[in-house]
Amino acid sequence: MKERIIFHVDVNNAFLSWSAILLLKNGYPQDIRKIPSIIGGDEKARHGIVLAKSPIAKKYGIVTAETLYQAKKKCPSLKIFPPNYSWYYEKSRELFDYLSQYTPLLEKFSIDECFMDMSGTKYLYKNYQELAYKIKEEIKQKFGYTVNVGIANNKLCAKMASDFEKPDKVHTLWKEEVPEKMWPLKVGELFMVGKKSAQILNGLHIETIGQLAHADEKILKKHFKNQAISMKEAALGIDNSKVEPRGSKTTSISTTETLPYDYIEEEKLKEIIFRQTEEVTRQLREQKQYAKTVAIIYKNNQFQNYSSQAKLQNPTNNTKEIYKLAVEIFDRSYKKDPIRLIGIRLADLTASKEKQLTLFEEEKDYDVEEEEFQKTIDDINKKFGKAILTPASLKMIGESNSKRALKNQIKNN
Repeated sequence: MKERIIFHVDVNNAFLSWSAILLLKNGYPQDIRKIPSIIGGDEKARHGIVLAKSPIAKKYGIVTAETLYQAKKKCPSLKIFPPNYSWYYEKSRELFDYLSQYTPLLEKFSIDECFMDMSGTKYLYKNYQELAYKIKEEIKQKFGYTVNVGIANNKLCAKMASDFEKPDKVHTLWKEEVPEKMWPLKVGELFMVGKKSAQILNGLHIETIGQLAHADEKILKKHFKNQAISMKEAALGIDNSKVEPRGSKTTSISTTETLPYDYIEEEKLKEIIFRQTEEVTRQLREQKQYAKTVAIIYKNNQFQNYSSQAKLQNPTNNTKEIYKLAVEIFDRSYKKDPIRLIGIRLADLTASKEKQLTLFEEEKDYDVEEEEFQKTIDDINKKFGKAILTPASLKMIGESNSKRALKNQIKNN
C-alpha cells in the first residue's frame, strides 16, 4: 500500500490580502496589509463586524467578529474596507487552477484553502518539502500574496500542520511527528474540537491534545457519545478520509465555506448561499448538466453536521431557480445555531432537462431565453477574468430577467 502524501494549502489572511491586491491594482496609494486596517461589514449598520484584520490592527487588540465600533475605539486611525466576494471567488478559482497542475486530486475545503493528494508522485517530486516551498514561492511571485502549506499522511494532520505558525511557512506533521508536534498543543487547537467541547474536556482535566489521545474512551463517551471515538482518533493523528476532487462529469457538485467567525445572522448566511449557488450553477452549465436535487449543508460551532435537501420540479442549471429552492430549504432547516461552515450540494445530475408538463401547461419560450441569458452572463464573466456581474447584481437581474438591466450593468463596469 502506497504511503499517503497530503498537502493542505491555506491563504494567509485571504480576505485582507486579496482586497489589498485589488486596491493596489485600482490605484490605492497604500498596501492595506501594512497599515492598521480591517475588512468589515457595513460601517453604518450597527451589526457591522470585523471579518479580517491586518497584522498591525491585530497589535491593537482587534479581533475577528468584534463590532466595527469596538475596533475603532481600540484604533481611531483604523481603515475599514468592505468585502468584495466576487473578487474573492475569482482569486480562489485562480489559485485552485494553478494548484491543479501539480495533481488532479485537489479538494477545495473553503474559498481560501484546499487539500492536494500527492500520493504516488515520488517519481515526479523527489522531495515534498522542496515542492511545497516551490509552490509557496510561486504563489507569492505570481499572485502577490502568501500561503502556508502543511504536509502530512492525512488531511487532518496536513490541516493541523498548516496552522502551526503563520504566515508564509511550510510545516510537516508526519505520523511519527504527532507526539512531538501535536500532542503538546492545547486541546482546543485540535481541528475538530470546538470551544464548548474544549471547555468540557478541560473540566475533565484534559488540557492538551496528548491527554485527549490517552483519555479513557468510556469517560469521553459519557460526555460526547459517538463523537468520542472520532475525537480520540483525531488526537492520535488518525484520519482516513479521502481527498475528493470534482470531476469533469460528476453525479453531484458541491461547495462549502468555512466562515471567518460563527454566523447566526440569517441574511448573511443566505448571501453566502447565493454566492455558492452562483458558483455551482456555473459549473453545471460548463458541464452541460442539470440538477434534480438541492441540499444545504451545515456544520455548527460544536462541529455537528446536519443537512436538508429537496427535489426540483424539473432538472435545471438556472441560478435563480436553484437559489429559490435553496432558500426554502434553509428557512425550514436552519436550527438557529452558530454556523462554522455552510455549503450547497447539487445532486442527481443529468445531461437532459426533460420537463414534465401538466395538462394545463405549455412549454414556454422564456426557458430558452433564460438559458441564453445565463450563458451570456457566464461568457461575460469568463471574458473579463473577474465576476464583472457581481452576485448581488446577478440576483437582481435574474429576478427581473431584464436585458436592459444586463446592458446597464455591463456599461457601468
